Amino acid sequence: MGSAGRVLLCKSVALLYLIPSLPSTQLKFNSAAAHAWSPTATRVYSMAAEASSSPSSSFSTTSGHSNPSSMVHDGAPSASSAIDFLSICHRLKTTKRAGWIRKEVKDPESIADHMYRMGLMALIAQDIPGVDRDKCVKMAIVHDIAEAIVGDITPADGVLKEEKSRREQEALDHMCKVLGGGSRAKEIADLWMEYEANSSPEAKFVKDLDKVEMILQALEYEDEQGKDLDEFFQSTAGKFQTETGKAWALEIASRRKNH
Repeated sequence: MGSAGRVLLCKSVALLYLIPSLPSTQLKFNSAAAHAWSPTATRVYSMAAEASSSPSSSFSTTSGHSNPSSMVHDGAPSASSAIDFLSICHRLKTTKRAGWIRKEVKDPESIADHMYRMGLMALIAQDIPGVDRDKCVKMAIVHDIAEAIVGDITPADGVLKEEKSRREQEALDHMCKVLGGGSRAKEIADLWMEYEANSSPEAKFVKDLDKVEMILQALEYEDEQGKDLDEFFQSTAGKFQTETGKAWALEIASRRKNH
């Protein structure tokens, strides 16, 4: 694999302070994401570390600062907290999906690319009784948000499911603290945890969209770059939970067969 496709160890001291319980050897990022590090991001991560040491709740109604510009009003974050949070989310745009890197796909999609198309899928999908489509759109655009800090951990990394969940939960908690707490942070956390637990009709549908988006992307890379990405289709076979997910996956499989 070329150097551009290697997953590098994140050496940021600020990030190590952010998640002190993780050995540095466990914090891996794509090289493109590593190069995207900036002084602004360093400040954001340092601020998150300070928030993590605070005894206050993750979802307080105010950020705890005397500066009015840092206060949370009606559940919405202050301008300062919002920009700090969004600066962390920048890494979702620069971190490439690890599965495609492993298969040496040229110019692979980012985590944000993946979540964006999932959001569109939720937006255009037919109405399903008992499923809140607007909630699905929101869930789609936050379900991988913790990967802004921990990176895209895949089965090939050999990380236990429980450990992966722990790392991502810790990262999410820090991001919500950076956001300043309040109802917006709680909504993001609730959506993420609901998705992870697969505990609602919306979560089951978005889980299906996650798989559908992946195999659609695999088909596109096969067509564009002549790759054999059958393992991605095999890994999702028989795992769709909704009729829409099954129908869309069948359509993708049919198009692949006819190519």
